Amino acid sequence: MVTRRGFLTTSLGALAAPMLAACSAGGKGAAGGGQLLTASDVHVADYPTVTAVKWIGQQLEQRTGGRLRLSQYHSGQLGRESEAIDMARFGAIDITRVYSGALNNAFPLTRALCLPYVFDSVAHMRRALDSGIAETVLQGFESRDLVGLAIYDSGARSFYNTKHPIVEPKDLHGLKLRVASSDIFLQLMRMFGANPTPMSLGDTFSGMETHMIDGAENNMRSFHSSRHFEAAHYWSESQHSYAPDILLMSRRSFDALTPADRRLLLDLARQSVQVMRIEWDASENKAREAVLAAGVKFNAVDLPAFHEAAAPLLREYLQQADIAALHRRIRDFA
Repeated sequence: MVTRRGFLTTSLGALAAPMLAACSAGGKGAAGGGQLLTASDVHVADYPTVTAVKWIGQQLEQRTGGRLRLSQYHSGQLGRESEAIDMARFGAIDITRVYSGALNNAFPLTRALCLPYVFDSVAHMRRALDSGIAETVLQGFESRDLVGLAIYDSGARSFYNTKHPIVEPKDLHGLKLRVASSDIFLQLMRMFGANPTPMSLGDTFSGMETHMIDGAENNMRSFHSSRHFEAAHYWSESQHSYAPDILLMSRRSFDALTPADRRLLLDLARQSVQVMRIEWDASENKAREAVLAAGVKFNAVDLPAFHEAAAPLLREYLQQADIAALHRRIRDFA
């Protein structure tokens, strides 16, 4: 009898096979010997999270004399984030970087990081994450075949669209916006009056070009690297969420490492957060300059109006004791 787990493992392995023919998860590399780990990301080659994981791979190879190496598949080569999560859970790939919003439904503690206006700024977010909150959230992955390696912040998320500036929530009424498959973001967009449309990042550009959607919400770096600014010429600084990215590893692959190698990998993953942040700060500024030069129109929003519109959602989630406790800890660093 074929079990669901067996079916998923077989299916996900088949999905990854074309890309991983030379390096099945946790196995031997095709050249040079040693153990080759695989990592995936939907973002492009020079995106800060990709750069940070590349750094981890370089350090692993250097520290182990080539015994441990890492091969990266960026730009969505191994599929969407939802697929990468399952592939990691079942050991088809070793490491993946995932947007926290895509994890909300399966890993409840990530919801505290995605709630509207929980962080006041990038500086506030980094202080809070570095205070031990990141460790608390990462521990929550242990129950479902994953290991939380690090949390990479990803700037403020704002609205962009093809129609007009967004100043108040009422300006979103009737707009079809791409969102990640997260209950929080679906609810939030409805509270703002928009029509949320779950869609992968890779499908968003064509969605705007074909008028399937009118816009989306994301950070400035992704707005630029995905080239969404070529279709959406209005950027509105709502900064409604600072939902970060999370670096995950297959529990199966992690357990296959020696205790010393596990410690090394965890240490390098934590160190890579600073690598990512340096890259992020520099590239975000360049991205903003580039989209301005391309003619994108920027505007400020009525932040009190957006706070008020989002408040019922915040109150709903703060009824959950674990989310409320994490929220209090985050706000202590405001």
